[in-house]
Amino acid sequence: MNYYFNKIVSGDFNQAIEKVKEELKKEGFGVLTEIDIKATLKKKLDVDFYNYIILGACNPPFAYKALQAEDKIGTMLPCNVIVQEKRLGKIEVSAVDPSASMQSVGNEKLEKIAEKIRLKLEKVIKNI
Repeated sequence: MNYYFNKIVSGDFNQAIEKVKEELKKEGFGVLTEIDIKATLKKKLDVDFYNYIILGACNPPFAYKALQAEDKIGTMLPCNVIVQEKRLGKIEVSAVDPSASMQSVGNEKLEKIAEKIRLKLEKVIKNI
């Protein structure tokens, strides 16, 4: 089982990020964190890297259900979605597959929640 699913789109990097955020919102997700890997690596290591953003997405009702099912699950939250541009104008958007990551926990209730979240994230990726 793959631990992520992805799609490659053409266009502007910043517009792609906004489109991903828009699609996440449609599926009930908010973006809790936004990490600019390119800027961070430049600042901390003085190295050049391509455009790479990590969006920490959270769907509060499902996060609440997951926390009720497994109190340590916060170690695996939020759901990360990455937007990266290795070649100018070719943007890859990838989302974690929560079903794959939750299998390691071994909690049946959590697996059912993860499957519902997986369907929502797949829809986000499909619609960008």
